[in-house]
Amino acid sequence: MIAESIALVGHPNVGKSVLFQRLTGRYANVSNYPGTTVEVTRGAASFLPGVMVIDTPGVSSLPATSEDEQVTARVLLNEPLRAILQVGDAKNLRRTLLLAAQLAEMQRPMALALNMMDEARARGLHIDHAALSARLGVPVLPTVATRGAGIRELTHSLVHVSAPRFELHYPDPIEAAAQAISPHLPASSIAPRALALLYLSGDPVAEGWIEQHTDAQTRQHLAEQRAQAQRVLDQSVAAVIQQTRLAWADQATADAISSHAKADVRSSLGASLGRLAAHPIWGLPILAVVLYVMYWFVGVFGAGDLVGLLEENLFGETLNPWMTSLVQGVLGQSLLTDFLVGEYGLWTMGMTYALALILPIVTTFFIAFGILEDSGYLPRLAALTNRIFAAIGLNGRAVLPMVLGLGCVTMATMTTRILDNKRDRLMVTLLLALAVPCSAQLGVVMGMLASVSLGATLWWAGVVVGVLLAVGWLAARVLPGERSMLFVELPPLRLPQVSNVLIKTLARLEWYIKEVVPLFLIGTAILFALDKLGVLPGLIQAGQPLVTGWLGLPAESSAAFLMGFLRRDFGATGLFALESAGLLSPLQIVVGMVTITLFVPCVASVMMIARERGARVALSMLALIFPLALLVGGLLFRLLSALGWS
Repeated sequence: MIAESIALVGHPNVGKSVLFQRLTGRYANVSNYPGTTVEVTRGAASFLPGVMVIDTPGVSSLPATSEDEQVTARVLLNEPLRAILQVGDAKNLRRTLLLAAQLAEMQRPMALALNMMDEARARGLHIDHAALSARLGVPVLPTVATRGAGIRELTHSLVHVSAPRFELHYPDPIEAAAQAISPHLPASSIAPRALALLYLSGDPVAEGWIEQHTDAQTRQHLAEQRAQAQRVLDQSVAAVIQQTRLAWADQATADAISSHAKADVRSSLGASLGRLAAHPIWGLPILAVVLYVMYWFVGVFGAGDLVGLLEENLFGETLNPWMTSLVQGVLGQSLLTDFLVGEYGLWTMGMTYALALILPIVTTFFIAFGILEDSGYLPRLAALTNRIFAAIGLNGRAVLPMVLGLGCVTMATMTTRILDNKRDRLMVTLLLALAVPCSAQLGVVMGMLASVSLGATLWWAGVVVGVLLAVGWLAARVLPGERSMLFVELPPLRLPQVSNVLIKTLARLEWYIKEVVPLFLIGTAILFALDKLGVLPGLIQAGQPLVTGWLGLPAESSAAFLMGFLRRDFGATGLFALESAGLLSPLQIVVGMVTITLFVPCVASVMMIARERGARVALSMLALIFPLALLVGGLLFRLLSALGWS
């Protein structure tokens, strides 16, 4: 039997996730919504046995435009909903009521939580909740989710909630079309009239749902009704529907807010910092500090100190020798022993990578991301960098995965989920895999280049950044779809709640252990099979003519490039060993560092790309990156040789 659900719906940054934790407790299941890469969080309601709570992605408006919004629309259409709980920002009542009107029209049992009431009161706002409740026909309750204020009253209303009797009157052509369409629609989780209005507005989820559940004759009738309404109206049907709702929201807001609410309010420290953080000039040094702290916490502390502590000390000196001794004592020297604790063993490579190498980076990243998310800084980060990323066909949301890629490309690939559409996620994933070195690799690269000269470092940086910009510019013109514009509201800056950050981190770590760790074990098993079949040594030998003839590097460099696929810093370390042995000239160091930076990402990153984008996309990226890295490296070798650079 499918459990009934309560869907949390609201705009981004209104406190849905915090309220979700208050309603469900600590346990949550984070997974992709079926058929998408968008995460949806589910948890058992602590106040209603047998009922699930769904934390849907933030929705700016319906009809849905982004993939996140389409997932929310699918939840409303497909899930067996016991109730809808809208979470609204009390400071932005007009916008909240605009969405509330549309949700109330769905005639599902519903309640409205006006969240962040403390911030609304700090601005001098006084809201008549009773008037709003009477106008909407749903319970309207003030809450401060971060402090637990109003939660008891909210849960009580959800237990006894009923369907609203709310209906807006639209211009006659739209009313006639909705009345003609509604009887022909199959049953769904929302009222037929609400589904008809979504269809008339051109909502892609509603159109797809209707196409799946109706025959061709019915769809023809619906299309004719929509066309008829469009012919009568001066504007598009969607625009007229939206204007009707806006007029209602304006009037409802004016009636619900007392006149003294427009009094001046003293600026708080958080408000002042918020304005500075979004300023086009003063926001840049703040951005630099935030990015540096985040890079240090994730890239240096997580990927350096914690990884060294776990990988070298705990696993390298204690767990791995103990496990190897135990397995050899039980199984002896056998193929199964090699499979478990050999060079490409499930434990010695797979679990060591997953728990000692990636888990510390994942944990520090999740903590850092949770702090940025809970503080309200993420929208400012996107706004400040929007103009920079617009040059390569992206928007400011791309800054977070690109910066985090300097810590760990594998985890940065996962954060591309925050981007608005498939095109942007694909572009950033490609750029991460191609030209963003992880912290471990970057440390070795910079150390080698610094031992040569500043000019060597400038050549490396110029070529890598040039390739990144060129590929981004070309990808923006080749990949289907348009650059998504950045529409983001800047919520007030606030101190993150430690409990909120920890709960989110634990929920995401649970996802990592369940979903990502098996990928490392699969990748390790593939490498083990290739090694035993003699394919890996054959690849090293086959690559030597290309490395020596085209790149101008010693034959021993072939093994370094193969090791770079296993782990990015291994490749750079292999070239460092050749340089220490006096086998690389300054010119060869620059060529080698550029090529190894642009070379295929490590196996963990490839597995993550396959997990997020599909195996076909991962293989396509490898097919592009591998020859491109070699092409750039070979051309650079010839250019520097022709210039006589040494």
